[in-house]
Amino acid sequence: MAESQQLPDHSDLPEVPEATGGGTATVSVDDVTEAMKDVVDPELGINVVDLGLVYDVHLDETTNCVLDMTLTSAACPLTDVIMDQTNAALEGLVNDVAINWVWMPPWGPDKITPDGREQLRALGFNV
Repeated sequence: MAESQQLPDHSDLPEVPEATGGGTATVSVDDVTEAMKDVVDPELGINVVDLGLVYDVHLDETTNCVLDMTLTSAACPLTDVIMDQTNAALEGLVNDVAINWVWMPPWGPDKITPDGREQLRALGFNV
């Protein structure tokens, strides 16, 4: 800063604690769901939300997140990829994330959203 420029005198203003990032900002289930659209099933190339793989989102008061998710197959070899993508998608949005892999009810094509069906049709799938 040049010597001729001086900061304004704010001594008459009340003291305000510095923001630490954990204040009143709230993260909603919708925020998490939207961020999870960045997680793409590696085999189909469609996001896990539109495929219907995210069954539920649980957030606690300290913005820790537990996702109830399933896979198209219990034998899916790409679980680690989806976990890594989930951690990356939710980084900075939630404090911690855990995936609770659930198999009941089993996933089926009926769980795919209308957007997911549109994306699959564009790839040549008949859904």
